[in-house]
Amino acid sequence: MTDEKIIELYFSRSEDAIAETDKKYGAYCRTMSHNITGSREDSEECVNDTYLKVWNVIPPQRPPRFGAFVVRICRNIALNMRRAKGMLKRSEEYEAIRFEEVSECLPSKENVEKTFDEKAAIKALEKFLSGLSPEKRSMFVRRYFYFSSYAQIAADLGVSEGKVKMTVSRTREKLREYLEKEGIDL
Repeated sequence: MTDEKIIELYFSRSEDAIAETDKKYGAYCRTMSHNITGSREDSEECVNDTYLKVWNVIPPQRPPRFGAFVVRICRNIALNMRRAKGMLKRSEEYEAIRFEEVSECLPSKENVEKTFDEKAAIKALEKFLSGLSPEKRSMFVRRYFYFSSYAQIAADLGVSEGKVKMTVSRTREKLREYLEKEGIDL
């Protein structure tokens, strides 16, 4: 079913909307929330909370990219759950993934708030990602958005873990160079 039809189900307040959302995006949400929380039970709770949140905001909202909308909500719920349970401070694996690897590529929060329009930074990142090959983009997004481990990415893509690590590292460096070229202060 298309995203537009699913959104129409939400607007008509049909409970089929949730079932169709789960069919189309449930696996993504479960995998990502499990990567973040590390628990199947917490992952299911995140997915259920996601569907409730989507149900409550559609209508009146009509998201232009429904899949991204659903996954982003789920990701934020999982991160908030992890934070609330104090898991962020205790988990070494999460700490390693928690953007330290790309911190040198991102402007500081204070700098963004004072001197840079956030929408321009998002546009620059989208432009950078769209210029990558599908494989590189997949590796990079899965690592930093979905919090997938190198081993998970390698297994899913049928490549070595070393290749994933090297590709992500090189892509991170290219992102840093690209943002500098675009005039975004790091």
